[in-house]
Amino acid sequence: QVQLVESGGGLVQAGDSLRLSCAASGRTFNSYTMGWFRQAPGKEREFVAAIIWSGGRTGYTDSVKGRFTISRDNAKNMVYLQMNSLKPEDTAVYYCAADYKGWSSDEALYDYWGQGTQVTVSS
Repeated sequence: QVQLVESGGGLVQAGDSLRLSCAASGRTFNSYTMGWFRQAPGKEREFVAAIIWSGGRTGYTDSVKGRFTISRDNAKNMVYLQMNSLKPEDTAVYYCAADYKGWSSDEALYDYWGQGTQVTVSS
């Protein structure tokens, strides 16, 4: 069982940066691929980024490549999403999720989810 709590969202201007954090409970955190997803108003939830259990592999959706960086600290049970050069189209609720020993951008394969944190980017 893993519980996830996101933080770090807020209201920023286009071009600004934010760092989202996800705190995970559970002794087997380092067995999970961790992902970030987002859902904009009126749209389906979409994959943003993922990082494998060891931190040795990451993946991003095309729209955030070069701007967002996912990282994790297994000693602290934390995963982060550094978001730079934010755009209005990045406005969404951002969710942290855990996939046990998997590697996927498919949200259906993720086992645990946080409650989400709102990111709003004004133009």
